[in-house]
Amino acid sequence: MCANHSEELLTREEITLENLLQGNKDFVERTLEEDPEYFNKLSAGQKPPVLWIGCSDSRVPADKITNTMPGDIFVTRNIANVVTHTDISLLSVLDYSVNVLKIKHIIVCGHYGCGGVAAAHGNKQVGLIDNWLRNIKDVYRFNQEEIDGLPEDQKVDRLVELNAIHSANNVMSTSIVQNAWANGQELSVHAWVYSLKTGLINDLKSTFSAADDMDPVFKMSI
Repeated sequence: MCANHSEELLTREEITLENLLQGNKDFVERTLEEDPEYFNKLSAGQKPPVLWIGCSDSRVPADKITNTMPGDIFVTRNIANVVTHTDISLLSVLDYSVNVLKIKHIIVCGHYGCGGVAAAHGNKQVGLIDNWLRNIKDVYRFNQEEIDGLPEDQKVDRLVELNAIHSANNVMSTSIVQNAWANGQELSVHAWVYSLKTGLINDLKSTFSAADDMDPVFKMSI
């Protein structure tokens, strides 16, 4: 009945609230045809092994770019995948992920071509978000000599990478993660960057799996 409709993706100009609701119905019908128990199994609970801290950019859906299913990845997103120790929303997600879901991997994933990072690299006023982007300006400030020494077309991409690494370090230094490690919990923090041009993820080889991996200034006595 709706097979043809479900196989045709809407253009941006065709997206309306009515079409979104119809798309939902098509999704349910198609899914139940493939697996009549799909929603029963999905509603039984979640046990994802991964927490994904990503950018809010609509082009970077965690499940799609990693070829995973609903229930596989717990996700929180914000502008430019920034991690700060005063973001109660993110810290609540982190606490629930680590202490209730017992996830084993935390991935901070930025993406090349990030508008937030590009704005932080420049000096043009954008709006309220300028206050949020100050966190990335600090990353730029700490690494300005390296970034300014790069060719113009590489500067923002490198800041994207350094921002992901910096946010991963901030995750690692939270009391939540440090307490998990102190209690012997298996947990690793990773920094990745996704390319919109190739569709591939760049593992930045910044993986932290123990308190000894962090700067001693952030290490807590537990």
